[in-house]
Amino acid sequence: MTETGELKLTKEWDKTFPRSEKTEHEKVTFSNRYGMILAADLYMPRKRSGKLAAIAVCGPFGAVKEQASGLYAQTMAERGFLTIAFDPSYTGESSGQPRYMASPDINTEDFQAAVDYLSLRDDVDPEKIGIIGICGWGGMALNAAALDTRVRATVASTMYDMSRVNAKGYFDSEDSADARYAKKVALNAQRLEDYKNGGYQLGGGVVDPLPEDAPFFVKDYYDYYKTGRGYHVRSLNSNGGWNVTGCMSFLNQPILQYSNEIRSAVLVIHGEKAHSCYFSRDAYAAMVKDNPYADNKELYLIPGAVHTDLYDGGGKNAIPFDKMEGFFKHAFEIQ
Repeated sequence: MTETGELKLTKEWDKTFPRSEKTEHEKVTFSNRYGMILAADLYMPRKRSGKLAAIAVCGPFGAVKEQASGLYAQTMAERGFLTIAFDPSYTGESSGQPRYMASPDINTEDFQAAVDYLSLRDDVDPEKIGIIGICGWGGMALNAAALDTRVRATVASTMYDMSRVNAKGYFDSEDSADARYAKKVALNAQRLEDYKNGGYQLGGGVVDPLPEDAPFFVKDYYDYYKTGRGYHVRSLNSNGGWNVTGCMSFLNQPILQYSNEIRSAVLVIHGEKAHSCYFSRDAYAAMVKDNPYADNKELYLIPGAVHTDLYDGGGKNAIPFDKMEGFFKHAFEIQ
């Protein structure tokens, strides 16, 4: 940000994917309920008329809009939607101090603020607004859908439940009161160090160099964030990562508590071979359990795909854009 509070937005094309000749692109900003100014890339189909259905896209967790979310947004714009890919609060080109903090509340609000912005555009049909959340923002998108009745359709792609992974560890391997207590002791000790030092210690992004004995999902992340495939200078995961205390509130502020009250359409997409697939399987099961509006919910698994294949296709066109296009058009009643 500048000293006047205005965002410093990059003018040149600096995405990790090529620019499409089928869409128009511009930078836009909007504010959320907490006063953060969010930066977004807006994509529109070159051939358009009347009010368009619109989609807001965010994620993955620790990425920026120049990476996967921008690719999703541009591709959906090629298919006739007005889209925005935005940086969440405290990250990328969006505002928020200190940097590199996350919040289950504020980041859910970021999606709602995107809906505010889209709803009031003259070229958008406010009755046809959807959201796409990727990785950790897949969980945030479901959380927003449970709260925001203006969201007509939601896609959660290769989702993480950030509350669950922070509180219980990967594969729920740290799901005990003692394990959580140990995390809290360490995080609160770090708070004192940060306060004494007058700044926040970064947790480190994706490990680099990559250890030979790294588990597959770490290698998967390295292959995206630390190579020419997906590296970006503003991406947290590509560089210094979140603050050590950045995700502390997820330990006892769970999301998805009322996901089985979502009435609008939801499509949950995941790679069948992804380490994270259990998040989507369990979230979908919880969402449809005892939900009288389960008929418009679907879990769609991609055979052979791993987690980051749904970031950029993984060289095998793993992202089911045809499926998403059909899903949104059906939900919006577009012929």
